[in-house]
Amino acid sequence: MSKQQRDALDAAIRDFPFDPSVSVEEARAGFDAGQTRPLPDEARARAVTIGGIPGLELYRDATEGTLLYLHGGGYVVGSARTGASLADGLAGRAGLRAISIDYRLAPEAPYPAAVEDGLAAYRGLLDAGVEPDRLVLAGDSAGGGLTMATLLAARSAGLPQPAAAVLFSPWTDLTLSGATIETKLDADPLFDRAALEWFARRYLGSADPTDPLISPAFADLAGLPPLLIQVGSHEVLLDDSLRLAARAAEADVEVILEVGAELPHVFQNQAGSLDEADAALDRASRFLSERLAGALAV
Repeated sequence: MSKQQRDALDAAIRDFPFDPSVSVEEARAGFDAGQTRPLPDEARARAVTIGGIPGLELYRDATEGTLLYLHGGGYVVGSARTGASLADGLAGRAGLRAISIDYRLAPEAPYPAAVEDGLAAYRGLLDAGVEPDRLVLAGDSAGGGLTMATLLAARSAGLPQPAAAVLFSPWTDLTLSGATIETKLDADPLFDRAALEWFARRYLGSADPTDPLISPAFADLAGLPPLLIQVGSHEVLLDDSLRLAARAAEADVEVILEVGAELPHVFQNQAGSLDEADAALDRASRFLSERLAGALAV
């Protein structure tokens, strides 16, 4: 990373450290303002409803398959629109159309609402004729954890698994027991335990945070599709990715773990200004394209 890029990255996240004293409404407004980015000229978007769940369909000229994208935001903030830039950045590189959904948010709709909506959208794509070997999933932060929960819920429902899934800095342990919540505190410019607790309280309600559909780091991952996990070394949620990768390996799930040195939470958001972010999206798109091609060849 050049000094110019490091300065640009620092500037992009300087004012973002989450303040747990804000209201839900203030948090949503701030997140929307900071994370809603214009799409490139070649990308097109239209409102859709999949399995009863509203969202955005993002597409370009090539449509070699479908990406179901689950946005980040701690299950409390964010929308299909805030997830659109990453969804399009990944899908556009892989020649896919993307569906970024508006799953219900807490505290108005705590767990299990988000999981129900993720599963409904997944089932809706299958019911609409999308073959599972032409379907992939991705998500960032809480959306990464929700991606895992959707895969687990689909398995429990007897639905076929997709060809692959990509996770950007997934939040997979809402018990907040990861060691890096403390050991990476000084390195993380965005979050600390108090910030994570703010989101977790609102999503959990009275639910048990060890429930595998809430904290997939504790789940049996047998039978899930190939996973690519990308995470930065400068984030308190680093351990959530490390333990998830180990859990997948123990269950004989194909898993690739990439740790970006000195990079923050969901650093892929800086694509276009940070070389490491563009390179990560390039690798993620190749991963999806190769798994789609491999599934089709079987």
